Amino acid sequence: MRRPRKIFLMIAVLLSTVGLDQITKMIARTEIESRSPILLFGGILRLQYVENPGAFLSLGAGLSERTRFWLFTVIVGSFLAGLFLYLLLNRHLNSIDVTALSLILGGGVGNLIDRLFRDDRVIDFMVIGLGPLRTGVFNMADVAITVGVGLLFWAGIRSPRRRELQKRSLHS
Repeated sequence: MRRPRKIFLMIAVLLSTVGLDQITKMIARTEIESRSPILLFGGILRLQYVENPGAFLSLGAGLSERTRFWLFTVIVGSFLAGLFLYLLLNRHLNSIDVTALSLILGGGVGNLIDRLFRDDRVIDFMVIGLGPLRTGVFNMADVAITVGVGLLFWAGIRSPRRRELQKRSLHS
């Protein structure tokens, strides 16, 4: 992928992801925080405001404040800086890779913004489930990270098959 196009795609996905995440969290603070959970689509989607001191699905919420800061702010922030540089400097990424990694970066930045400006907590506000099966509470940053990881997984599965098809077409 050409560098100008890659940078444009990375910035567009990154800014869209962080923007959507922060706007939805602002709406959650103003419209959901002081209310009882809001059930939508017959209870499949529940909007419920939570300030999460842990990571995804509240993992690590029981750790000390200092440990959480180092783990979820310093180490994650360093990882995100490294991911940003990787995206900028790697010349072999295709558009799916750039999109996927930018979604992961944008989701990570969205949650890092919360940690830096909301007393080391992340705003979560969505739960999905059917009957007794429910997810933990999550936000749009978590959705972006999950979609990015899913895209990388899909591209990884697809890639060997694509190479095999290319080899076959070269030999025929």
